[in-house]
Amino acid sequence: MIDPADTPGHEPRTELRTGGRRPPVFRGWYIVGAGFLVLFVVYGLQFSFGEFRLAATEEEGWSQTSLSLIFAIYVAVYSLLSAGSGWATDRFGPRRTVAVGSVLLCGGYALWASADSLLAVVIALAVITPIGMSCSWVPVNATAVRWFIRRRGIASAIVTTGGSVGNIVGPPVAATLIALYGWRAALAVMAGIGLVILLIAAAMLARSPESVGLHPDGDDRPRTAALDEEDLSPPQAFRSSTYRIMWAMYSLTFVVVFVPFVHGSAFAVGLGVPAIAASTVISSIGIGGLSGRLLVGAFSDRIDRRRAVVFSLALQTAAFGGLAGAGGLGLLYPSAVAFGFGYGGAVAVFPALVADYFGRTHAGAIVGRMFASAGTMAAVGPYVAALIFDGTGSYRMAFVIAAGLNALALVLAILLPPIATQLQRATPSTTATTSP
Repeated sequence: MIDPADTPGHEPRTELRTGGRRPPVFRGWYIVGAGFLVLFVVYGLQFSFGEFRLAATEEEGWSQTSLSLIFAIYVAVYSLLSAGSGWATDRFGPRRTVAVGSVLLCGGYALWASADSLLAVVIALAVITPIGMSCSWVPVNATAVRWFIRRRGIASAIVTTGGSVGNIVGPPVAATLIALYGWRAALAVMAGIGLVILLIAAAMLARSPESVGLHPDGDDRPRTAALDEEDLSPPQAFRSSTYRIMWAMYSLTFVVVFVPFVHGSAFAVGLGVPAIAASTVISSIGIGGLSGRLLVGAFSDRIDRRRAVVFSLALQTAAFGGLAGAGGLGLLYPSAVAFGFGYGGAVAVFPALVADYFGRTHAGAIVGRMFASAGTMAAVGPYVAALIFDGTGSYRMAFVIAAGLNALALVLAILLPPIATQLQRATPSTTATTSP
């Protein structure tokens, strides 16, 4: 049977199915929780790659460089395919999109766990897994911003925080399982448990509040036609100068966003910091990112969301400058935390900002296309930073360049036009009546 909540165009005009009574907990928060679970699992697996790569190279003799290149291809492919998953979310609904992606993602990891050749690893990680991964970030975030208008900043922040928590939890869990059972069994177990959680989370998703007889933010009012009349179609959005500014802004910051994650520990070791202490620099980024997503996301609901983006990009610019000038942990730690906070905040408000400017109806396609084109840039930065290190013997110039690119992104954020916010259009009508 087809669930009406996943049927395109199924937007009932009826009042709340509870007979006009407001439910104790708005269903939108369950959607947010499901999105959190999806990103917790997929990014927990993704950020555990380093643990599995190390164990696999030691046991199988595969080249770390080869596996790193495969991982870079995986990042680029799943980013590009996000445009398709965004369209699929709008067309078929998030439930089916995320469920199909979950099977492919975990199936790809299971194939890697049983691979006996590098070719099998390529098929698993560079073909199957990225298709599944593309059906995660964009679908759940595009769905979350459809369920909220006045509180879409904090809703988006909570969803994206799932990735940060997965980043913190996934690697140590993977390392423990590898030590106990070996990398193949550990990967198979994490993929199997992950699939169960993902399918449960997918079943909780619904296209929009209107699709189940509710309204954004849980407001008890009839849906007004004016709410969607101003929503832009994807072609209209893509032709707008606002879209181009946002795309350039996020492209500039995304191109260097993985540089601290990939090279931060090595940079610290080069400064004479012991290896164990150097690894905590990455943990500092995670702590900052978790805080930034929640605080900036919540704060963005109270102000013009552009200001939250401007603040986040300004903090990232300063953080990269701090990393470039660091001589030890005294400056590395606060710079890493500041970078994580700024990065987390900028990413948390990204889907909400798209919905603010272009509306809820086609959020999947618009978020997906922007993420696909701008997010692909993230595969470039770490490789270029490695080339700079090979040529200069230091990562400082890479951080200087990163600061410059974020400064340009900051300028573009300042140039974004005022938001013709849907908050004004979505305020519950004082003349609204409820169904008997």
